[in-house]
Amino acid sequence: MNPNQIDRELHFVDNNNACSLFGALNKNLQAIEKYSGVTIHARGNSLKIVGLPHEVELVADLLNQLYDLIGKGYPVYSSDFAFGLRILESTPKARLDKIFLDKVFVTTQNRVVSPKTRNQKLYIDAIRNNDIVFGIGPAGTGKTYLAVAMAVSALTSGQVRSIILTRPAVEAGEKLGFLPGDVAQKVNPYLRPLHDALNDMLGPDKASDLIEQEIIEIAPLAFMRGRTLSGAFIILDEAQNTTREQMKMFLTRIGFDSQAVITGDTTQVDLPLKNQSGLLQARKILGNIEGIKFCSFAKEDVVRHPLVQKIINAYEKQ
Repeated sequence: MNPNQIDRELHFVDNNNACSLFGALNKNLQAIEKYSGVTIHARGNSLKIVGLPHEVELVADLLNQLYDLIGKGYPVYSSDFAFGLRILESTPKARLDKIFLDKVFVTTQNRVVSPKTRNQKLYIDAIRNNDIVFGIGPAGTGKTYLAVAMAVSALTSGQVRSIILTRPAVEAGEKLGFLPGDVAQKVNPYLRPLHDALNDMLGPDKASDLIEQEIIEIAPLAFMRGRTLSGAFIILDEAQNTTREQMKMFLTRIGFDSQAVITGDTTQVDLPLKNQSGLLQARKILGNIEGIKFCSFAKEDVVRHPLVQKIINAYEKQ
């Protein structure tokens, strides 16, 4: 052992919970070693953690908190180890149960949708407490997915009568005319991510049924013009590619008993002139209005494969 290293032993009383924590063939422990730099030796329900002092204390805190979460009935997923380490690295006194136990929705596959970062938790709380919420940040931070989960939760609990999902249909300077098919077929590829999120939450059959009944509507932003949307949970995705006029049009569609979530990444504006973005303008002029909340995400909030965050870092260095 390196003279600068220390070791710490942990013992977990409940055998089943310890097995869930360690993972099949200690897969979760191997993931922690990869993410943190410590070495973990398992024997029965006991562990010895070897590494630099701050690494050992961080991992010990993570394992103890996740073990407690399992005892409270939370189904710890393999990705939670990376997410938990990231949270505790940035906020050493954070309580993971305050974040992970905030159940937003349970999918048809019995997967619990819950926030995985502190900013995601703030985002969920903002949606619960405000009629209009903007989620702004890089791809992979869960902005749209969590918004869809909140929308489905509101629909199934009777808080709203319908869900409307929309996004600009033309991106990256492309024109719909080059695509084959009628209007619906032309815009469908742009709306595919919203379909994917719904299918994940409800299952393809249930999602299709609700779309057929027009309880859930997925449409290009241009289709919103002239409408008043009441009793609905409305999500505008890829909002960085709306013009100022489109953003104003969308925000003024909102009727009684409705709420809206607007998501976008201000670093990915595909309009000819970046300063034309309705999202950028909205952030400047609407920030002080009561009932409207702006939530920001950073690369630390990326909840996709760990390599995604490294890719983002690499591009930022260019």
